Amino acid sequence: MIAEPASTRTLSCLMIRRHVPQMLFVLGVFFFALGVFAPDAMAEQRTNSIYWTPENATEGGRKVDQILDFIFWLTLGVFVLTQSVYIYYLIRYRRKKGVKAHYSHGNNRLEMVWTLAPTLIFLSLAIWGDRVWFELTDSEVPKDAITVEVVGYQFAWDFRYSGADGRLDETALEKISTANKYGLTRRDPDMTDDFGSAELVIPVGRPVHIVLRSRDVIHSFYVPEFRLYQDAVPGRTIDWIWFKTIRKGSFQLACSQLCGAGHYNMKAPISVVSQDDYDRWYAAKVKARGEQIAALQAERETKAIALK
Repeated sequence: MIAEPASTRTLSCLMIRRHVPQMLFVLGVFFFALGVFAPDAMAEQRTNSIYWTPENATEGGRKVDQILDFIFWLTLGVFVLTQSVYIYYLIRYRRKKGVKAHYSHGNNRLEMVWTLAPTLIFLSLAIWGDRVWFELTDSEVPKDAITVEVVGYQFAWDFRYSGADGRLDETALEKISTANKYGLTRRDPDMTDDFGSAELVIPVGRPVHIVLRSRDVIHSFYVPEFRLYQDAVPGRTIDWIWFKTIRKGSFQLACSQLCGAGHYNMKAPISVVSQDDYDRWYAAKVKARGEQIAALQAERETKAIALK
């Protein structure tokens, strides 16, 4: 076997090293293009930017966005500062002929500064975030809020509104069954004036109180434009969620907990409309429910007469 001459191996290594920057550049361009164009090619078409959050639609969301904006600009500033120092040191202290390397054991004062500064920043963010979370979840629900019960199940959502009496009938988790999907405690659940909807319709500018439950596994009430996320846990009634919208529009409620084979399609429409449009929609639903109750009662009376 003939060995490759040393000069040939050296030349090959030099050629490879010479082309490494070009190869890295090409790979960088490829992955950048993949990151920019792949989401549009592989996913459902979006109506908002993939590089930032969708436009906020609630009052509480403004407080969440303030934290996100602060973290973004802080991170950007720290990135620019650290990379600038990094590049400066690469150029300023690059290897030079006749100049020996200088060993430095470090600077205790600077080390304390760049250790304490991130600690204080993260602690401040934690306190700030905790205060916002408290305001969004632990504050008292306004008296003029519309209460809607939201029930998740594999793989859809049910919304229950109060009927003509203006209040939701009482429920109990142990009462939930195929015939009584909301778990109403009244003797005859079919005669409730509450009505269900496959769509969450709410008026703009008015507080909405969500009573959240799950019939089977863990689901999540997630609306990105509302900056709202809350798990729905079986066996628990979660009643501390409320929000107030600031603009009209059509949105989508999506479950973001992996809840089974049909999880990908567990979503429901949300319509934020004017107060007048909501009043007309609500009145039509109450009227339709009243007619259903009257028809059911008449049917029962007819059967009772037939049995005599």
